[in-house]
Amino acid sequence: MNNDFMLALDELCKEKNLDKPTILDALQKALIKSYQKNYDNQENVDVIIDEETGKIEVYALKEIVDEVEDNIVEISLKDARVINPTYRLGDIARIKLTPKNFGRVAAQTARNIVIQKIRDAQRDSLYGEYIERANEMITGTIQREDKYNVYVNLDKIEGIVPAKEQVSTEKYLPNARMKFLIKEVRNSSKEPQIILSRASQDLITRLFELEVPEITDGIIEIYSLAREAGSRTKMAVFSNDENIDAIGACIGFKGARVNSIVEELQGEKIDIINFDKDIKVFISNALSPADIIKVLVNEKNKQSLVVVASDQLSLAIGKEGQNARLAARLTGWKIDIKSSEEFEKLSQVDIDEILGLNELDEESQLSEESLSKNEEDLEVSEDYDNKEPVEEDYIGEDEIDDESNED
Repeated sequence: MNNDFMLALDELCKEKNLDKPTILDALQKALIKSYQKNYDNQENVDVIIDEETGKIEVYALKEIVDEVEDNIVEISLKDARVINPTYRLGDIARIKLTPKNFGRVAAQTARNIVIQKIRDAQRDSLYGEYIERANEMITGTIQREDKYNVYVNLDKIEGIVPAKEQVSTEKYLPNARMKFLIKEVRNSSKEPQIILSRASQDLITRLFELEVPEITDGIIEIYSLAREAGSRTKMAVFSNDENIDAIGACIGFKGARVNSIVEELQGEKIDIINFDKDIKVFISNALSPADIIKVLVNEKNKQSLVVVASDQLSLAIGKEGQNARLAARLTGWKIDIKSSEEFEKLSQVDIDEILGLNELDEESQLSEESLSKNEEDLEVSEDYDNKEPVEEDYIGEDEIDDESNED
């Protein structure tokens, strides 16, 4: 290496935003290994690189001793002082070794190190860029598909859609442009792995954020979302501005906004409903498009009993139970649906069991028995200490709040 190399290295570091000391340190370590490998030398060696001229010198490092037992790592005081008269016992002598042809080896090593460092810098830069975009949406072009993965061109890097993040009803045709959620970013020795998803619920959120400015502005908020990818999604929304209709804003003029999202999702159905703080109303909305007669709830256990007309039962439950299943996930409540005829045949005990109120009775009874036992123990103790009768306090049975069973 020479001065021209160092000047070129300076320019390269500026252009690629590389750290020169880091490159020189890596080069030094690589040259030590290269020397030991190419010259079959097991000595402890050190490599000095002149940062100005690029000159490289190799030194053997040997301990100065009285009697040499291993001449690979030791040198006598007499021989050491030939090199430097100031050496003393116990010092480490530096013996110049640089062979004539080492410059060629050094140049090739330096080239490989610089190339590797450029790759590392590019990898780190890409990782930093995409890790900041995790859980965001990105557009890519389908490249190819194998048995397990779909590979996507993201311009700067390739993304991967693993099987579990794919939607079974979708087709991933080469050169097709699609939107994906950046599910995960993994660092690796070669280049970052960008894990993409088409099945994530968050992809729905990002698509609506893109199409509905009111969501980005915070005027409309998505309260919850339940999705069975490729088939159907339910989304609960509410407006922070009473003058703006949340559902209407999400649907758009003549359905333009929601239709754009449905097209991107290759026909997946999307139900948009209003969130309501009244859980009975929220559950009724979640079971849309079915008409609900009444909703009974047990707020402690988050269990509900929904009553619908007979001709609405299949609509409320949905094909293979999908409507009820999505509604339960959307609200976070267990939902039991009965027709009005079925409901009329239920006894109060049956209703309480469906709502889990019997469990509350058992818990209350156990609690009362425990409390009564503690009071009896306390009364016996007081009677023993005071030798006086103690008036008993009787604890009546708590009544379960019947409001939840009202219309």
